[in-house]
Amino acid sequence: MKKQWFTISVYSENNVGLLNRISGIFLKRHINIESLNVSKSEIDNVSKFTIVVNTTEDWVRNIVGQIEKQIEVIKAFYHTDDETIYQESALFKIASNLLFDERQIQNIIKDSNSQIVTVARDFFVLAKSGRRSEIDEMHEQFKPFGIMQFVRSGRIAVTKDEMKISAILKEFQNS
Repeated sequence: MKKQWFTISVYSENNVGLLNRISGIFLKRHINIESLNVSKSEIDNVSKFTIVVNTTEDWVRNIVGQIEKQIEVIKAFYHTDDETIYQESALFKIASNLLFDERQIQNIIKDSNSQIVTVARDFFVLAKSGRRSEIDEMHEQFKPFGIMQFVRSGRIAVTKDEMKISAILKEFQNS
């Protein structure tokens, strides 16, 4: 089986130590977590972990099974990139003089649909949301000019198909 990108969605109670145990599942299998985001979910008092990995479907199926064995985990799912709508966000801190002195910087900003978040005497900060490849491309364009700081978020994703988690929780609450 060939490796591909998978987004794992884990719905859980918000308990201390769960992130450590989930990351341990990946560590034992020598699978790198490429991106991780934890946030509130669409369900009250339920957290959602969004984890991105590059592995085989057999491995991701095995990992999801192991994650679901954690007591606090309500349900875990995995999806391919084609089954999800996803984005990342990034911030770029660049020297202010470049904004005014380098026409190419202005073109990069305009062409990338990024936003200027703040401008200070010594630097300005750009925000860019999009696919990982779009952020990587923007990073490469700014690299020759010098990037003072750069940070990227983990992937955020929703599935194209309906998630059955709400129905699962209603069944659980009614039993």
